[in-house]
Amino acid sequence: MQNDIWYNTGMYYKSKKVSLIILGITSLIFSRAMFMLINDPEGPNLLVVFVMSAIVFSLTLAVYNYVIPKKLVSLKRLLTTIFVQLLIVTIFYFCLR
Repeated sequence: MQNDIWYNTGMYYKSKKVSLIILGITSLIFSRAMFMLINDPEGPNLLVVFVMSAIVFSLTLAVYNYVIPKKLVSLKRLLTTIFVQLLIVTIFYFCLR
């Protein structure tokens, strides 16, 4: 019985780590795509992309931890947070355009 409890809590932390890594990668991809769509002749600046991805990641991390209910299964919670990330990037894109 104790091994099952240890295994389940270990899987929760691994799943959360993987979810946060996926959120970080998608924030980089979405912010890079957003600045590529602005049609700057020099291309997107790497520093600006990283700062925007940090902003997007911090906002989605707050949504992931405090807004989305924890009773959702981790995959549904992750997909919902990625959708929220896409909404945030879309709003930033229309504000910067």
